[in-house]
Amino acid sequence: MSSKKKPEQELQAVRTSGFSRRGFLGTASATAGAVGGGLLEQPAQAAPPAGIMGPGEIEITLTINGKATPVKVEPRTTLLDACRERLEITGAKRVCDRGTCGACTMLVNGKTVYACTALAVDMTGKKIETIESLTAGGKAHPIVPAFANHDAQQCGYCTPGMVMASKGLLDQTPNPTYEQVKAGLGGNLCRCGTYVGIRKAVLDAAKELRANGARKNGGSNA
Repeated sequence: MSSKKKPEQELQAVRTSGFSRRGFLGTASATAGAVGGGLLEQPAQAAPPAGIMGPGEIEITLTINGKATPVKVEPRTTLLDACRERLEITGAKRVCDRGTCGACTMLVNGKTVYACTALAVDMTGKKIETIESLTAGGKAHPIVPAFANHDAQQCGYCTPGMVMASKGLLDQTPNPTYEQVKAGLGGNLCRCGTYVGIRKAVLDAAKELRANGARKNGGSNA
């Protein structure tokens, strides 16, 4: 006679032994929790060395248009975002957001900079100029009316960057030739295609700046 137990007998044996599937799963879960919370527990992260900034917000001071302004930013925040999102200086436009179109151009220590690629934390201690500075005190820089007189703006997205790039060019080259203007504004794109009007506006602004200088010095504009 076979000694193999029938299924009913096997089930009865399990029940009388006190072992159950539910009990097994409970024991397994408790064991896994103990392993996960003990033997496999990851060591605590060490505090970052002193002097390391971030990843949270930090307070910096930006000197924009002659005014020192404190602002809280994350270390990854760009100069463009700090101005537009935190300081409500919105003249510079976000268009390509990758440093190719020039719509966000500002001047930093007298040099043109794509604000969408410059980190705000790197701008501390530097002189930042935005398009808002060109009409400060109620008097416009000559490049502003020159753009209007030559219809050098249409949709307006490129205009703030074009104006600032033009101002930077005139600061460095007060009496530019047409070809110098063309090359100097090569980093700024205008989808509307008003390049000819823009270049003429820069040349007219250069003449006006020279005339203003001559008048201040009491001489004539040669």
